[in-house]
Amino acid sequence: MLVGCPKELKVREYRVGLIPASAKALVSAGHQVLVEKGAGLGAGIQDEEYTEVGAHLVASAEEVWQRAEMIVKVKEPIEPEYGSMRPGQILYTFLHLAAEPKLTRVLLERQVTGIAYETIQVGRTLPLLKPMSEVAGRMSIQVGAWCLEKHQGGKGLLLCGVTGVKKGRVTILGGGTVGVSAAAIALGMGAEVTLLDTNLERLDYLDQIFGGRLQTLFSNEHNIEQAVLCADLVVGGVLIAGARAPKLVTKSLVSRMTKGSVIVDVAIDQGGCIETIKPTNHDNPTFLVDGVVHYGVTNMPGAVARTSTFALANATMPYMKKIADLGVRAAVKSDAALMAGLNTYQGKVTYKAVADAHGMEFAAPEALLG
Repeated sequence: MLVGCPKELKVREYRVGLIPASAKALVSAGHQVLVEKGAGLGAGIQDEEYTEVGAHLVASAEEVWQRAEMIVKVKEPIEPEYGSMRPGQILYTFLHLAAEPKLTRVLLERQVTGIAYETIQVGRTLPLLKPMSEVAGRMSIQVGAWCLEKHQGGKGLLLCGVTGVKKGRVTILGGGTVGVSAAAIALGMGAEVTLLDTNLERLDYLDQIFGGRLQTLFSNEHNIEQAVLCADLVVGGVLIAGARAPKLVTKSLVSRMTKGSVIVDVAIDQGGCIETIKPTNHDNPTFLVDGVVHYGVTNMPGAVARTSTFALANATMPYMKKIADLGVRAAVKSDAALMAGLNTYQGKVTYKAVADAHGMEFAAPEALLG
């Protein structure tokens, strides 16, 4: 199979979908690999590192899109890339289609096979989403602390406090990978941390692994209200695989938060779990609503591109190679995890949560694949 990797176009997106080790594994298995010149520079990967393992460099992204049977990316295509996609092409990347109606329609119109990293599922785990959730969860406290600085519109508060001065208070919505990663950093910084989730077994587990330093609360409307109103920093980390995130914090609740408080919504890729959030980018990461600083960058891990690129590649490589070795039809039929990753195929939506989000017809992938 001819596998192509273009440079990412999203603002301040420095990650790259393919690392030299992955390219080498594909070439060794008899596949061809095309990489756009400069695609890896933002992650500290030089062009010659690709050519040394047998990949071919091409001058433009357009050439990659025109020639490759499978496109390997990090982020979902943005509008300048829509016209490059062609029927039957495999797109292997984060897609987040439940929050992207226009991209969903383009993939259907162009009959692109869309395999989404974020819905590839093994049991109850999302192995390709996990490494980026770890990065984003840890970053959420880092950027939240920055947003709390007075010149960013925040309270002028140091999360860890100092001797004789009260610590900052962090409220985390969701006890998944994002929430646990955020809690670890916030506690490490010395903040007071409360985490809410609806899974009591999960909360019990978190109580144990954090040795009682973490305040856990069952997630319901009352507890969310109390925890958000007393927080200096709120981190949204609620995920429903492939679906739009539920709105747990209402506009009314945001308006009652203390001025200068900060919201970092890591669920923004799936629409966000804060009603007042909207997508932002690394150039203009924040905005104010009722005096509350909102951070909604949709590609947070792109700011730490080298760490993120290699962490993601470790997870994406096995499935990418299986698709290249077997072809998408046989690969998906042979692997339930990949079947869950199939979001669009032959002009149909094959992931139910995406179809439900946009009021589109759902086509069971098992039926389409035969």
